[in-house]
Formats: sequence, structure tokens, C-alpha cells
Amino acid sequence: MLKIAYHPIYKHPLPEGHRFPMVKYELLPQQLLHEGTCSEENFFEPTFPDDQHILATHEEMYYQDLINLALTPRAVRKIGFPLSDELVQRERIIADGTLRGCDFALQHGIAMNIAGGTHHAYSNRGEAFCLLNDQAIGARYLQQKGWAKNILIIDLDVHQGNGTAEIFATDPTVYTFSMHGKGNYPFKKETSDLDIPLEKGTNDQEYLSILKRTLPELLQNVEPDFVFYLCGVDILASDKLGTLAMTSEGCKERDRYVLQTCYDAQIPMQCSMGGGYSPDIKTIVEAHANTFRLAQNIYT
Repeated sequence: MLKIAYHPIYKHPLPEGHRFPMVKYELLPQQLLHEGTCSEENFFEPTFPDDQHILATHEEMYYQDLINLALTPRAVRKIGFPLSDELVQRERIIADGTLRGCDFALQHGIAMNIAGGTHHAYSNRGEAFCLLNDQAIGARYLQQKGWAKNILIIDLDVHQGNGTAEIFATDPTVYTFSMHGKGNYPFKKETSDLDIPLEKGTNDQEYLSILKRTLPELLQNVEPDFVFYLCGVDILASDKLGTLAMTSEGCKERDRYVLQTCYDAQIPMQCSMGGGYSPDIKTIVEAHANTFRLAQNIYT
């Protein structure tokens, strides 16, 4: 059964006019239930993870400053959300959704998180709406438990996974792959194991051609025991913070290909949603919903 992490805290109150579309975290599960793609039993409610799992990825001084709301004003500005206890609780619960998703993926082949994909969180700081790096925490968790040795992180958000790249920069057991807009934030990129920067206006045909050429080689060379997939929908042409020219059908085909390829290779996978900033919230929710529809079709 497809298991999906969701908690009401995912939809966090923000100042009026904030550009982050928090409402998508409420609308997406509602849509999946309304259309019958998912039922209540598909969803599970995460809680707070053990701090040891977070501290295997994030530096203790940063984490203590975060949970004690002691970050500097500059550090808070880089995160982009007003710092509060509820925000920190939210980030911890999102991380637990991904951790528990790892457990479910090992049982069922795949698990999803309605939120997550917080790939701009470094080991020692947060950036760009990301405080704790949920998939990096998940990777360390699997290795600590002895459930995976070689891990592949497939990051197809329009923004480079700079925090993820920094966290695993010297770790040959976690392979980081980021395919992103060349001219997008972060303007100072980190170095992933494989970075594919895409030119402004890259369309469906070009994007999918590169992906379908690259992913099979990666699976063959890395031989991962587990895959994390960050499936941001900010690759859409309509996205306010993106530079690519993908259609909704192209985005859907991207997800279908990644999910089917990992399913065929029998590699367990955890998926976190990542970014999406199109002006019309319906566009964002529909693109994310496609990922869940495909997962249900392929894995059940």
C-alpha cells in the first residue's frame, strides 16, 4: 500500500502576501481523497523524530539555536520564514514523515511525503524555506540502521540541491544528482556528484531526453539500495521562481519515468514534493497530484 506522510501542521500560517504557497499542503491531500486516488488509510501522521537522527545530519550548535529560537536575524532572513516554535515543530515533523516513509518504502517499495524536499538546508544553516534537510536525514537514518549502504538522491527541483550537496560532499556512499535551472537560485552552486544545469527555456523534449539518457546510467553505476526522489513542480513554464519551459504533461512524464524506472529496478524509493510556485494554486496542486496518481498506478 502507498503510504503518505501528512500532518495539519504542514500548512503553516505566514504573513499576508508571502510568496510561499502554504495552502498547497492542505489542498493536495484533500484533492487526492476527493478524486479517490487515495483513501484515509493511505495517510499516516508523523510526529517528532529522535534528535539523534537529526544530529546525524545537522551540526548540534545549529540545531540547538534552531529549537531554542536563537538564530541570528541574518540567519532567519536567509530561511525566508518568520522563526517560531511552531515553524520548528513543523520542520521536525516533516523530517519524521520522511524517516517513517523510509520504513514504509522498504516494506511497500515506495512512500511519499506531502511536504519535504528541503534541499537548501545545509549541515549548519537553513536557506530558502528549508530548515532541516529531510531526505539527507532519511539517508543517514537508513545507513545508521544498516538498511542501505549506497543511496542515490534524485533531485529534479528547478533549484539545485545545494544543502544536500554540501552535506554529502565527502561521503561516497550517498550519490547526489541535481538537474536544475542554470540561472536559478542558488546563484552560487555547490558541487553535487552529478549536476546538470539546464538553459533557460528548456522544454519537455530536451529535458526528458537528458533525464532518460542519464538515469539508467546512474542506476547502473551507483547501484543504489535506496532512492530519494525530490519531485519539485517548479520546472513548469508558469512557475514564478523557475526558468524552464516544461508543460504539465512533461512534468508528469518526468515523474512517470523516474517512478517506473525505479520500480522496474526494484529499488525502494521515498518521494518528497519540493517546490512549486505557479501563480494559480490549481496548477501546483494538479502537478503534485499527478505524482501520487502515478505512484498508485505503478506500485499497486
